[in-house]
Amino acid sequence: MSQTAGSMPEATSLPKAIDQAEGAPSGRRWWILAMVGLAQLMVVLDGTIVNIALPTAQADLGFSDGNRTWIVTAYSLAFGSLLLLGGRIADLFGRKPAFLVGVSGFAVASAMAGAATNFEALVIGRALQGLFGALLAPAALSLLTTTFIDAKERAKAFGIFGAIAGSGAAVGLLLGGLLTEYLNWRWTLYVNLIIALVAIVGGWLLLERTERDRGAKLDIPGTILVTAGLFGIVFGFSNAESHDWSSALSWGFLTGGTVLLAVFAWWQTRAAHPLLPLRVLLDRNRGASFAALLVASAGMFGVFLFLTYYLQLSLGFSAIQTGLAFLPMVATLMVSATMSTTFLFSVIGPKVVVPLGMALGAVGLFWLTALGLHSSYIANVLPALLVTGLGIGLVMAPAMSVGTSGVATEDAGVASASLNTMQQIGGSIGTPLLNTLAANAASSYLAVRNPADKLVQAQAAMESYTTAFLWSALLFAAGMLITALLFRRGIATAAPDAAPTVHM
Repeated sequence: MSQTAGSMPEATSLPKAIDQAEGAPSGRRWWILAMVGLAQLMVVLDGTIVNIALPTAQADLGFSDGNRTWIVTAYSLAFGSLLLLGGRIADLFGRKPAFLVGVSGFAVASAMAGAATNFEALVIGRALQGLFGALLAPAALSLLTTTFIDAKERAKAFGIFGAIAGSGAAVGLLLGGLLTEYLNWRWTLYVNLIIALVAIVGGWLLLERTERDRGAKLDIPGTILVTAGLFGIVFGFSNAESHDWSSALSWGFLTGGTVLLAVFAWWQTRAAHPLLPLRVLLDRNRGASFAALLVASAGMFGVFLFLTYYLQLSLGFSAIQTGLAFLPMVATLMVSATMSTTFLFSVIGPKVVVPLGMALGAVGLFWLTALGLHSSYIANVLPALLVTGLGIGLVMAPAMSVGTSGVATEDAGVASASLNTMQQIGGSIGTPLLNTLAANAASSYLAVRNPADKLVQAQAAMESYTTAFLWSALLFAAGMLITALLFRRGIATAAPDAAPTVHM
């Protein structure tokens, strides 16, 4: 039995792997992919779809600029800190019930947030969205494993899923702009009800319930440690973004979160029923995949966040025009994500594909540093977007596939959650880091010029954007070196009796 270029123990020494009987019937597989893909898209795009609607929501509900950040942070805090718990619940109590409860709860929370009459109700609704999203995401992704048994079909399905994961943020920007302009900000939340209804009906009709291991138990101490630790990390970075890196509160939570995660790692070596078994983590290729998603998720904010600012504030694009401007990148990303798993991945392996994607991402982002106040979208922005999209697609799908290759059935949910956690932490790091670097660049530019001059102000904004693009490019360049060193040589393969591949 083999996994990538390294070796795995014989199948008989592994926990029960998925067999052919658990795969979905041929006629239903692609319908299940469509249903699970919709649910995944709902979770991914909610990270950005509300952002464009925030100014309108603020004017409607009357909350302050300081409180505005909590509309985004409430979602990310709940989602990021509860992912591992959600993944293990799906493993222990069944993926179908976890999926249905997650989708239904997400829909109810979206309705609550959309109907909010004050700031507090909106924050509570967003936090509940994150909570149920943390249950839904790992369940949805591990369901994909039990549905696609054939290696070629699974590669195609995982390529589609990787494209959804990589393009969801851009789709959220476009959809948020359309809904805010032509309906109102509440529909950026109500739209989830439509998506959820399709996913609930599809999940109820298409998915089969599998037996749970009644002897398995939830690791309560581990759950408390990792949830509190991840909360501390995400909150610390979020507070640094909204306040300052010198904030004692930021560093206090970051330090506390780091210590709790270290204690959690120690506890997992001693727990009878560990929440995150170390067998899930202790693999060189898996570690490389985690690093790839962490770095890429941090660097991607250079595209989605600061290019949005540039298009709207410097080039004068509307919210809808900005969303449409990202569509070519989304199309390129989807093509490269599918191609990477169905063709390149099986020919040259992740050690070449993922670093190549990182290199292309770095080139595309560095290209954006040449933008100016009078640059053209067609001539200057679009080519860089196409290259960046190509690179992100080559990173996301293969890294997600390798990240849980060979994981046993009972670890599928928590393995998927681990990858999603890497993406969430990467975004939590990238946003405040790039914001700080961009703000410092603008301040330095204004310090030696007349800050009252509108042209100077516009050029200072350009300095902040290009600085963010540069550092994002450097993150991708670092990711290229890290993944080139960590990934094993060879092509990822799995024997017919191998434990399943989970795609995230």
